[in-house]
Amino acid sequence: MADYIYTLEIRLTPNQQKGVNLVQEIARANGLNLYLTGGAVRDIISGFPIRDLDFTLQGNPLKLQKQLEHAGALIAGIDEDTNTLYLSLPGNVRAEISMARTERYEKTGRPPVVTPSTILDDLRRRDFTVNAMALSLNAGSMGLLMDPFNGVADIEAKLIRILNNYAFVEDPSRMIRAVRFAARFHWPLEERTQMRFDAAKENQYLDHITDKAIGYEIEQLAYEDDPLHIMKVLEKEDWLKILNAHWTSAKVDTNGLSQLIKTRQQMNELGYLPDPSSAVLYFLSSRLADKDVADLRKRIPRKTLVESWKDLEDHAKELDKKLIGKEAATPARTWKLLSEARPEMILFLAVTSRKQTVVQKIKNFFTKWRQVQQKLPLPEMTELLITPQLPEYPKIAHDVFMLLLDGKLRSRTEILKYLKPLAPPPPPPPPAPKRGRAKGAAAAGTPDGVKAGKKKGKGAVVEPLPPAVEPAKNVGKAMAKEVEAKPAATKAAPVKPNAAKAAPVKKSEDKPKAVKKEKPAKKKSPAPAAKNKKKK
Repeated sequence: MADYIYTLEIRLTPNQQKGVNLVQEIARANGLNLYLTGGAVRDIISGFPIRDLDFTLQGNPLKLQKQLEHAGALIAGIDEDTNTLYLSLPGNVRAEISMARTERYEKTGRPPVVTPSTILDDLRRRDFTVNAMALSLNAGSMGLLMDPFNGVADIEAKLIRILNNYAFVEDPSRMIRAVRFAARFHWPLEERTQMRFDAAKENQYLDHITDKAIGYEIEQLAYEDDPLHIMKVLEKEDWLKILNAHWTSAKVDTNGLSQLIKTRQQMNELGYLPDPSSAVLYFLSSRLADKDVADLRKRIPRKTLVESWKDLEDHAKELDKKLIGKEAATPARTWKLLSEARPEMILFLAVTSRKQTVVQKIKNFFTKWRQVQQKLPLPEMTELLITPQLPEYPKIAHDVFMLLLDGKLRSRTEILKYLKPLAPPPPPPPPAPKRGRAKGAAAAGTPDGVKAGKKKGKGAVVEPLPPAVEPAKNVGKAMAKEVEAKPAATKAAPVKPNAAKAAPVKKSEDKPKAVKKEKPAKKKSPAPAAKNKKKK
């Protein structure tokens, strides 16, 4: 269980993880069991990019619509027959929440009879084993993988296997899905599945496909990493005409589509994650008649995708006009304009604009100007203690970046002149060390050769001074005491009452050892015997 919790965390993007948490909190607040299912689990385990999030709820997702919108989700479409919500979660994350259900097909090509059910029954009604898995998002079983048909083994074997022998009969659109998965993953159909596929193709089951299934397959083309390859595979099977009678790969703007995919990859590397689906559909249908394009749009279930596709050219023209006007007269203004624009519009305009000025500004936005931004914080900012820890740092850094873009801060002198008024005041100097504590302790009765230590609590630590730093005025007394304490066996003459003043010190051996090391004491306090010798 723990392994799949870890896998879930490392495989989802930060925005996808936030989307999972958002739906999870709403489901828990309503006491409903929630599972991550279908393609999301398949891609998490297989290592392929996670294109969208599929949730299955043991309950009716339509009742959560207002709560989801209040939390920041955008309702992209509703399927009332299956109680499914199509969502766009914050961070441009595509998702759908469906009701756990069973489906009973009374006749080929007719919509199924839907009944609310458990998560295990929901997994049984799916198409392929690799899509019939679920990860629990509930508190008591978080990360538990449910895999009743051993889909993990088929992922490891890289096989596409149907769940039952009637899979293509019940829902003929699964034939298109099988071809699409085989083309995307480069996985073959399992032997029994291939036999059932060939039989369904021979009996022309696809003639009974529903309009809803056609719209779903058209939409899925918009999310493919290489949609032209998928179209060509469908065209080879003679199934592209099922999606639209006049649709062929020859009516695709291949140059624009390839440039779109390339530019999108460059934006992803820079941290921009535009949703190219509407632009992909634009290039896939660019040479179709208006009537055929309208037919494609009518069938797509996700209405926000349709609206984005319709408005794509108009919004791009508006941005194009701004980029050659006063709003983008300087690099700083251009940066501000493009930063506030939708990434999808920038992506589409970078591919379709015929104005060299616009193309160059977009190129600078992603290359030259971004390199200037990466230089922040400048060395002069660090020198003046203008660091990210300051509350004002984001605004200062932004203003400096804008001035650098416009060439108003060219030299170190200009940078320092601008930054100095914005720099924080220097920190106060450290307090001067307090002196005189030892003298105070001595005046209060501390014996010679002892100093007062630092206060700790109410008491004080007192430690003796080392002999090398004894005051010079006590050296004479120390010498006298040590001479008096010397044993009688020494060669020096007996000490008389006034010996300390009269008797000269003849040999260095007679000096106390402690005094022998005290060179400063010799200079400051000459021996009394030397004074008496001069008097004589």
